[in-house]
Amino acid sequence: MSQLYDSIEPNIIDDEMVQKAVEEQCPEDIEKLVKREGINFKDVTELQLSFRNILQIDNLWQFENLTKLQLDNNIIERIEALESLVHLVWLDLSFNNIEVIEGLDTLVKLQDLSLYNNRISKIEHMDTLHELQIFSIGKNNLTTLEDVIYLRRFKNLRTLNLSGNPFCDDEQYMLFVVAHLPDLVYLDFKLVSDTTREVAVLTYQDHTKPLEHEEAQALAQLEENQTKQKELEYHKAAFVEYLNGSFLFDSMYADDTEAAKLAHLPGVGDLLQAYPSWFVSVCENLFNYGLKEYEKREAEVSNFYESLHEALTANQQEGRKIILDFENRNKRTLDEIHHASSYDIAESKQAEYKEDILQLSEALMTLEMLISDQLEVRVKHITERPHIQNTGGHFAVACRDLENHHHEKLLEISITTLEKSVKNELDEDLPDDVRMLLGDKTTIVNAVNASHGSRLLKIDKRESDILTGREINGSTGAHTPPLATAKRGVINCPPCSVTAAAALTCGQLRRNDAGQGGAAGAKRRGERWEG
Repeated sequence: MSQLYDSIEPNIIDDEMVQKAVEEQCPEDIEKLVKREGINFKDVTELQLSFRNILQIDNLWQFENLTKLQLDNNIIERIEALESLVHLVWLDLSFNNIEVIEGLDTLVKLQDLSLYNNRISKIEHMDTLHELQIFSIGKNNLTTLEDVIYLRRFKNLRTLNLSGNPFCDDEQYMLFVVAHLPDLVYLDFKLVSDTTREVAVLTYQDHTKPLEHEEAQALAQLEENQTKQKELEYHKAAFVEYLNGSFLFDSMYADDTEAAKLAHLPGVGDLLQAYPSWFVSVCENLFNYGLKEYEKREAEVSNFYESLHEALTANQQEGRKIILDFENRNKRTLDEIHHASSYDIAESKQAEYKEDILQLSEALMTLEMLISDQLEVRVKHITERPHIQNTGGHFAVACRDLENHHHEKLLEISITTLEKSVKNELDEDLPDDVRMLLGDKTTIVNAVNASHGSRLLKIDKRESDILTGREINGSTGAHTPPLATAKRGVINCPPCSVTAAAALTCGQLRRNDAGQGGAAGAKRRGERWEG
């Protein structure tokens, strides 16, 4: 590779190169068509850029649906600019000048990776390649046999090529690799025999057992974390996350420096023993109620879509029946017009035909208005359902009452302590920063009020989350109907179909009624609709 680099000017991946590569790999029967009309790079799934003296990977972002990429036999020095190729399954970077494995984080679907004949000295930075099945990294600069242990994380890895690396000269190379990668089927282009596997396991069992124990612990921890995360997402969907414990109470005091000082005052310790349990009890009551309301809400949304489907199906079936009847009559009428014995008879039949069309239009518009009204009632019912809002308000009131009561008691203790301090009647040995608060009444009162205000802000924030809701799923897209908000009592509208009935769920009929067209809107305004 270095000779090629010295003798030929390096290339970059530009539009001309990729266009030519795409044309070359097209079948002969469509190659001329591609050259004449071009091709959308988004439609390309395979790309071969071998033997082109490429120095730097670039300009591949347009191939967002690429599944196979060949960049072998170039002079590439870094793995980069591949982050947009998220559908890549097969990647060949063999015979290049790469020194570090990097830039593969987004290629989570990658199954076959070749880094053969490069300058890599360490196996690393491949953590996200969970689907990896075939990996070739032979003829590199790997010297440490223990680096192979890194590959244990790839549970689907069955074929591995390490041949040609310095550590292959180690007489224990084969047994070490097979022992530490027990699921390998092929190593260095050879089938791993059962005998080799048995000897390897026995030879290195003292090394592999601790690894297996650590991996089992890590897996158990991962499963536990996933369970907790799933539970948290469920609580988030119900808008009651972190209310089943002391999280809110703890957060109220987390950044309250004044509260930490005031806790040293005589009598405050007893006050702080009862307050948390009362506060947590209020939170847990809302938590339990919120989960029940969430189940009700989910059932209502499910029922809504079920009734929506039934109403649309019935409406569409009735519409099809009306159209089918019209088509049958239409065929007979056209035959009668065609075979009419006189101009007057033909003209009469044409008038009947036009009237039939008007009646068809009226019937279909009536169906549209009917389904519009039915869905409007259903949507209004589910969106006006109060669910948890009122309880959220009561929750905040209860929390504030507890905080206000605590504040009054704390203020009373603080004033009493100040009076004792002035009279030198304090028996307790208080820290210097606490004694500074007892310098005068204004200072101690300001400290108590600041602490109180800080906690009230935390309660207000939590109340706001409960009452207004938050976007849980973070879904985006061009279709953003009014109902597609994850707020309490509000459903998520799926992408609407192109029917007047379904359009109601994304607000189309409301816009039509406002004067932007549509059969139902026109009829309500007493206008004739030319659809």
